Amino acid sequence: MKISAFLLILSLFLQSCSDPVTANDEQPKLVTVTEVFHTDRDEGDNVDSPAVWHGPNGQHWLLATAKEGNTILAYDARNGEFIQRFGDGGSGVGQFLRPNGISVIDDLMLVVERDNKRISVYALPEFNFVGFMTHEDLRLPYGLAAHRNADSSYELYVTDNFNPALEGYPPEEELDDRVHHFRFRVDNNMLSSEHVRTFGEIGGPGLLTKVESIYFDPVYERVLIADESFSQRNVKVYSPDGTFTGEIIPSTHFSSEPEGIALYSCDNGEGYWIITDQHRTPENKFEIFDRVTLSHLGTVKTQMTLNTDGIWLTQRAFGPFAKGALYPVHDDGSITAISWEDIASGLNLTLDCTL
Repeated sequence: MKISAFLLILSLFLQSCSDPVTANDEQPKLVTVTEVFHTDRDEGDNVDSPAVWHGPNGQHWLLATAKEGNTILAYDARNGEFIQRFGDGGSGVGQFLRPNGISVIDDLMLVVERDNKRISVYALPEFNFVGFMTHEDLRLPYGLAAHRNADSSYELYVTDNFNPALEGYPPEEELDDRVHHFRFRVDNNMLSSEHVRTFGEIGGPGLLTKVESIYFDPVYERVLIADESFSQRNVKVYSPDGTFTGEIIPSTHFSSEPEGIALYSCDNGEGYWIITDQHRTPENKFEIFDRVTLSHLGTVKTQMTLNTDGIWLTQRAFGPFAKGALYPVHDDGSITAISWEDIASGLNLTLDCTL
């Protein structure tokens, strides 16, 4: 190589090293935040998943499923103060058997009951019974995701983690029943529903091995499904009609099980995905991804929250949460609250879509 060419290359290299690094060129960040509060602990209840309801009369309720307690716990979402328990063990109206996933949409509370093999629907705030949804092939339902259509009907996706004696995994040829798609509506406080389809790949990269958390993004027609099995540890993306899209949030972002999923959604189609990397150690963390590209933007750890199952995000400004709040489960016994403002400022997230 001629000396002049060498000096040119060296000059360009030194120039690139001296250029300021912009925020877009930085590697994804790690931020540690402090919880605003956590609810009273009762590990005997085996708390699994939260949801938030903002009522028309200033109510801000934090609801949580208690798998062993066979009940729904209600707290004040502003400060974690206990409000009430709803339901007890059994198969009748107002009863639950191992409630797991929970979702709130409009004034409806939807609860997946693993051992009753059904989805229960109640109207808030009175917990008035609306109806049950089930299907003959629904075996061990866990997680759910709901969306309201323009005609006031709802789409509902429910994961079915059936397996031999709760250990191992079924043969791959049976895994096309991993997700159930329901459609329902509520008129005059009465539920009508239909079972649309079941779906899941039986081989290849779209295989759904161990499933629980699920989330539906209607803007991009994506159904995100967390696969918790150690051989997978990723999040697969399906279309609403049950077709694997080929998109995967890979296992490189999850050292343990990908768990709860939430979406920070903006009207212009932008936003952020929040996905739990579940650990019983301080490695428990929350991974943030771009809504559109699914690229990784950063990692959130907390001072105390461990072993997180479900999470819920509200973008509503209320109480001490000027930009909304993230509510993760803490080690099977309580719910913690994290200010979204702390997360956004720590990771340099620029979107502000507070409601």
